[in-house]
Amino acid sequence: MNLCCKSAVLCHPVNMKSKYSQYYNMTLIRSYYAFAKNMTNQDLNNHIENKKELTTLNIVIVVLCTIIILENLLVLIAVCRNKKFHSAMFFFIGNLAFSDLLAGSAYIANIFLSGSNTFKLVPVQWFIREGTAFIALAASVFSLLAIAIERYIAITKVKVYGSTKTCRMFLLIGACWVTSILLGGLPIIGWNCINNLPECSAVLPLYSKKYILFVVTIFSLILLSIVILYVRIYLIVRSSRQEATNSQAYALLKTVTIVLGVFIMCWLPAFTILLLDSSCGIQSCHILYKADIFFGFATLNSALNPVIYTLRSKDMRKEFLRVLCCWGVLQSGRPAERCLVPLKSSSSLEHCTNKHEHQTTPIMQDCTTCV
Repeated sequence: MNLCCKSAVLCHPVNMKSKYSQYYNMTLIRSYYAFAKNMTNQDLNNHIENKKELTTLNIVIVVLCTIIILENLLVLIAVCRNKKFHSAMFFFIGNLAFSDLLAGSAYIANIFLSGSNTFKLVPVQWFIREGTAFIALAASVFSLLAIAIERYIAITKVKVYGSTKTCRMFLLIGACWVTSILLGGLPIIGWNCINNLPECSAVLPLYSKKYILFVVTIFSLILLSIVILYVRIYLIVRSSRQEATNSQAYALLKTVTIVLGVFIMCWLPAFTILLLDSSCGIQSCHILYKADIFFGFATLNSALNPVIYTLRSKDMRKEFLRVLCCWGVLQSGRPAERCLVPLKSSSSLEHCTNKHEHQTTPIMQDCTTCV
């Protein structure tokens, strides 16, 4: 039996060849895109012709992703070069920065391999293109969850990250990446719609709608988990208000509001598009053809994460300035000794991280602003 799209595109035989043998089929992407977009051959040719040059949106996203790469690279340099930041919280921040850096890089690669270049790819290359972006973005989201978990444990447990417990931190970071790679790699492993056209996504034509629904469900559960964790953190701090100043309580509330607000603002539109994609039929939801706008907006979260999680630390701001100053010193050919001047800690985050790493009483008793 052959599945033929409604348009005038040639019917694609799907019953005689295995799914994996189609991974190097040069014509498969063209036929599947035509089916997903409900285009004729002429419509598809016109679409390809119009996509040969970068659009204004693509240029804006490339600039944004360049900023994402640079600012997260600055975070990584700051964490690596200063031993004062070699603690649990800053390692999680570094992991978040690394995943956001990869997200920016993957999205730039995705843009330059999209448009008319999409139809020059074979399916396995297409899966790698999309899978890399999924892995990077998933790692960024899982890193946010890891930070929420670490902050919750830090204020409710005693001596979580002592010298014998550091492996817990690295296990959590490792689980973040293993889960992200597995989640992004499922389509190339076999969970795709090759040989099953009716199950194909309209936004990502080689992806199965069931896989899209699965990803949306996972990300929604992560969002719900982060909300629950930060609500519990706030309730714990609120119950200890007699031991904290009003300014500390307000600082915590502000941090929680920023974290949750930015996360929801950036990701909810993309989740909504993917949810519609998993439930709408061909040409039933015209907004799906504007999905690039929503995915680009979700990437904005990777640019804002360094601001939320690191620039609220005075020590990180000082270290950023030192890195930039050192770069200027080295560029001018002047001595670089000033780059090695020790950094004096002044940040509440740094005080909380170091002060309570080996304590024997709950963190919340005398430090409520380290979230």
